Amino acid sequence: MTLKKLAIKFITLYKYISPVFGSKCRYYPTCSTYALWEFENDNFFKAFIKVLLRILRCNQLFKGGIDYPVIKKNINAVYGVKKRVNYWLVPITDNKFIVIKAENG
Repeated sequence: MTLKKLAIKFITLYKYISPVFGSKCRYYPTCSTYALWEFENDNFFKAFIKVLLRILRCNQLFKGGIDYPVIKKNINAVYGVKKRVNYWLVPITDNKFIVIKAENG
């Protein structure tokens, strides 16, 4: 099992038991959802650093608010192939995208 899959399983387990602790996250999407999206869309080490920084910002010293994951990705056009959409990638600059979960995914 790769580190990325292990991290995704750990986050999924945490999301299952986290309602016991109550909702305390200052951001939308929550830190656990942010971490899940990061690990599913970026490589392990970049995702780990971004998630760690996000968790360190989730306290009373920071305002909070809406903070979607931003990933860097090269996308090639594919025509005639039907694929299931899990995430929408909203372009910011040439190779940077905001990750938003698709409703049907």
